[in-house]
Amino acid sequence: MTDPRTTVLHERHTALGASFTDFGGWLMPVRYTSDLAEHHAVRTAAGLFDISHMAEFLVEGAGAGAFLDYALAGRLSTLPVWKAKYSLVLDTDGGIIDDVIVYRLADERFFVVANAGNRAPVAAALAERALGRDVMVTDATDDYALIAVQGPRARAIVEAIAAAGDIADIGRPLADLPYYAATDAVFRGAPLLIARTGYTGEDGFELYIASARAGELWDAMLAAGEPHGLVPAGLAARDTLRLEAGMPLYGHELSLDIVPAQAGLGRVVAADKDDFVGRAGLSAVVASDAPVLVGLVSEGRRAGRAGYAVLHGDPSTGSATEVGEITSGALSPTLGQPIAMAFVSPRVSEPGTELTIDVRGTRIPATVTTLPFYRRAQ
Repeated sequence: MTDPRTTVLHERHTALGASFTDFGGWLMPVRYTSDLAEHHAVRTAAGLFDISHMAEFLVEGAGAGAFLDYALAGRLSTLPVWKAKYSLVLDTDGGIIDDVIVYRLADERFFVVANAGNRAPVAAALAERALGRDVMVTDATDDYALIAVQGPRARAIVEAIAAAGDIADIGRPLADLPYYAATDAVFRGAPLLIARTGYTGEDGFELYIASARAGELWDAMLAAGEPHGLVPAGLAARDTLRLEAGMPLYGHELSLDIVPAQAGLGRVVAADKDDFVGRAGLSAVVASDAPVLVGLVSEGRRAGRAGYAVLHGDPSTGSATEVGEITSGALSPTLGQPIAMAFVSPRVSEPGTELTIDVRGTRIPATVTTLPFYRRAQ
């Protein structure tokens, strides 16, 4: 066993009074003050997240686009420059090694962002799949820090830093930057990548900067955001935010044992590509009773948690049978009711189907619903 790593912002988190948890081999802030306060700040104003534990890979060369078409589930060769796309790294059987975001920075230069805990398997998969191809894959994780500002005031905060002269040479006005797009900029002389992406269901930006300059950017964000209600936010708020937005978390909704269609991600796969890793596995007939991901809503205050059984039938008569399992669940701070994601048998997956969650021996009624649970007003 090795001690978890810390990000370059660790001392700042400590000074802010953060509590920490081991996440993907990194010691990360789980909260600063209150899970609820940080969650509501993102929904109503803005939250600032250190997500520098994420893994980054540069993919460069004349064959970069064709390589990513082969290495990932989606079609990346047609991605326009300065656009981003969600994709999946599959194994040969079609199971999910990781979910990633890919940015195209130039015709022959891509930036792939993976989950912290999957850095090693993604690095290994990309390296193996690059053999014999006109492409160079570089693990740039240690070179970058990643700071996310999320919430309805996010753009105003970044624009305030630009108005103060700290962010300059923005390639495209942030007001014109669409969702899942990016632009280059400069922060106090250091290259900065600003992406309109996030993991909360709110508007926001993810800012990539050299690790050595991350502290300055973090401080500037907090200072500019104070008049806008910005607060530092930890992983606890990030988890309830992404759950409300119906966004999967690797190790919960995604794994090597799950193929994309089961998790509602069949659209991510460009099945008409000539060849890609995982195609053979995905072309196999999926068993008709393979579980599929659904949303569940309940009344009251008790929420199903990961690992809790999902039942179908009348518990009072003893006829209820287990039909699935919760993968993520919480009492939704925004909606005020228990919500969960679960893999259940397809025969009970239709919205409106009445099920039951076994919450430590207590049977809680739940109703299947479409994801996401929360969608921000446009």
